[in-house]
Amino acid sequence: MFKKLFGSSEPKEKKVLPWQPLSDVSQLSTIASKSNTKTQFIFKHSTRCGISSMVMKQFVSAYDLEMNADLYYLDLLSYRDVSNEVGYKFQVMHQSPQLLVIKNGVAVAHASHGGINELDLERFL
Repeated sequence: MFKKLFGSSEPKEKKVLPWQPLSDVSQLSTIASKSNTKTQFIFKHSTRCGISSMVMKQFVSAYDLEMNADLYYLDLLSYRDVSNEVGYKFQVMHQSPQLLVIKNGVAVAHASHGGINELDLERFL
């Protein structure tokens, strides 16, 4: 009865996504090139923003590990120049948090804040 009310005291296994760090502007050309054969996701995250952290947790929880896509994580506070270049290269106005879906060298979808978790990512695979 107590487990139903208060939950189990056993720790849940933490889900770990196959993040690739995005930390250099030169990676954007590689992402664009790879997007010709495999969908690329870029998650821009502000490590000092509570909303960004909440959206990130929801994204991690909902992300299907079976998706055939590459997943990049951009700490935009540490790599502001990369964040700026993402906007220029893929013609998307900066927001945080933000998820970009890259296919055939262009952003085919993007969302920010709560809209990130509303995107049907599987339709872009």
